[in-house]
Amino acid sequence: MQYKLLRRYMRYCLAFTLLLLNLSAISQEYAEVHGKITDERNLPLALVNVYIQGLPGGAVTRPDGTFSLKIPANREITLFISSIGYSTLTYKVKAEAGKKIELNRKLKESTTQLPDFVVEDRQIRATSLSPIDPKLANAIPSTAGGIEALIKTMPGVSSNNELSSQYSVRGGNYDENLVYVNDVEIYKPFLVRSGQQEGLSFLNSDLVASILFSAGGFESRYGDKMSSVLDIRYKRPTETSGSVSASLLGASLHLEGSSKDRRFMYLMGFRQKSNAYVLKALETKGDYKPSFTDLQGMLIYEVNPKLEFSLLGNYARNAYNLEPSDRTTSFGTINEALQLRVYFDGKEVDRFVNYMGAFTTTYRPVKDVSLRLIVSAFQTIESETFDIMGQYWIGELETDQGSETFGQALEARGVGTYLNHARNYLNATVSTAEHRGTWLKPHSTLLWGLKVQHEAVTDRLNEWIMNDSAGFTLPYNGGIPGMTGNQSDIELQEALRTTINLESNRLSGFVQQSWEIDNTKGQWGFNAGLRFNYWDLNKQLLFSPRGAVSFRPYWETDILFRFSSGLYYQPPFYRELRDVRGNINRDLKAQSSIHLVAASDLNFNAWGRPFKFVAEAYYKFLDNLVPYDVDNVRIRYFAANSAKGYAAGIDFKVNGEFVKGVESWASLSLMRTREDI
Repeated sequence: MQYKLLRRYMRYCLAFTLLLLNLSAISQEYAEVHGKITDERNLPLALVNVYIQGLPGGAVTRPDGTFSLKIPANREITLFISSIGYSTLTYKVKAEAGKKIELNRKLKESTTQLPDFVVEDRQIRATSLSPIDPKLANAIPSTAGGIEALIKTMPGVSSNNELSSQYSVRGGNYDENLVYVNDVEIYKPFLVRSGQQEGLSFLNSDLVASILFSAGGFESRYGDKMSSVLDIRYKRPTETSGSVSASLLGASLHLEGSSKDRRFMYLMGFRQKSNAYVLKALETKGDYKPSFTDLQGMLIYEVNPKLEFSLLGNYARNAYNLEPSDRTTSFGTINEALQLRVYFDGKEVDRFVNYMGAFTTTYRPVKDVSLRLIVSAFQTIESETFDIMGQYWIGELETDQGSETFGQALEARGVGTYLNHARNYLNATVSTAEHRGTWLKPHSTLLWGLKVQHEAVTDRLNEWIMNDSAGFTLPYNGGIPGMTGNQSDIELQEALRTTINLESNRLSGFVQQSWEIDNTKGQWGFNAGLRFNYWDLNKQLLFSPRGAVSFRPYWETDILFRFSSGLYYQPPFYRELRDVRGNINRDLKAQSSIHLVAASDLNFNAWGRPFKFVAEAYYKFLDNLVPYDVDNVRIRYFAANSAKGYAAGIDFKVNGEFVKGVESWASLSLMRTREDI
């Protein structure tokens, strides 16, 4: 019995010894490669593939970027290190059996050209906001150019001056549109009275990363205007690049880049424009010398993943000089053709200098919460000075085609002189401090904000017009030449002389919740919010509820239905407060509008390419309106809540690649507006 046990014990020992010898032999046939893979900022990269060419298996880096991999010993092998979004590295390695080799490497980011595809934000699609490709801005033929030229192609948007960047939306005027850049509200000059004086708009298309536009029914996070909102986001550069362009109308330059660790980013843009060549084609001939300059920049510094600072600045100088010489205009009928000939003397000199700066602090205490503090200031210094005298003749044209004097003025129907005078100077400053917050939850988003704003305006107006016809000043007061007293006083038209100093404060805020719900029939989207606004000048406290609902059924056809509504107030700004006589109405109340917008959004394919069709029907009830006159792009308010009205219509738009590789669109709008003054 003991003999059997001893023999069994020896057999086990022999087997165990042979196993150890075999494992030792196997370990002597392999070596080991280990190390750490990081990116260019020395941050560890997880899930990076490390494998041997031609052999199965491999290793994947851990969350801290480390890895270990056994390799065949005593032979040269090719090692691959690869990850999506990074350049692949290859190394030839040869090691003795049992050796350990340390291999620490950095991967560089790379880009890969993928086939065309469409990415659509479901939250954006469920709102009244329409995304616009900023690259199309440079493809729009326009003397004004820029983002606004692209907005004017949208359904429901119009403009009566191709030299102006201003636009009206669904029956509103130029002052009823909100414009934001990185959540900072953008203001425009006050005294501009025609597109040829206006110069460059704030928005620089070379710096833009994304554009969102809503023609009505927009959310509570956007401010207090009655017509539309334009939400612009500037780029966050990841590499150094730039562009230069030049034409007979001007030139532009832009630079962008970031540091190696991508914690510091910069964006700079310079523009110079002169539309003198275009102005030479106007009916009024003369020496036009416009010069418009704009310098803009943004700096971003990421202290750490939780804290970020950014600075947005702009300087714009728009100068407009004109010395008119003459103007000829023909009018009348075929049987009675007339011609107006005017000879000018004098000149016009206008200056519009704007400064804007905004400092933003973004703090993310946890993953799904973002807190922002925005401190901004806008200042405009404007001067409008001119003395222009015009001497005019109205003559009857020869209409007999057989006559040698065909088309020439035969006799004078009337002669006269007029004199336009202005010495207008305005200085306005708008300072704001604003907090905005975002809390992302599963299937919902909560937004809130609070804003304090101070405004200071100093305005000196001195302008008048004198008309003289055949030796009589108009309007004629019955005076007799040579007499003194009231009977011979000269009466002026549109005489305005006043000095205005105005300071006020505003407090506004909002809270907004949006969420998504899925069921067996489709996906529902809801948005509800409330704004408030208080202005210490007219002591008016306003509340603006706004909401929207969308439904995307689970059909084979990719279609979405949307309805939005809200109460939109527009508290008066300085221009609404001042009437045509230069008086300020401190009791002027906010204009109001109720929006009702129903829309459908359809994605479909045609000719093997994606297309989108959008239809929106709307009704806007308008109350407490402030009537105004429009002279070109100059708006002069009556400073009284003396009107009400409505605007109703429907907009259609289809966009896609009608020509392969070229984004294009077609739109149609029908609208009816009525106003009771």
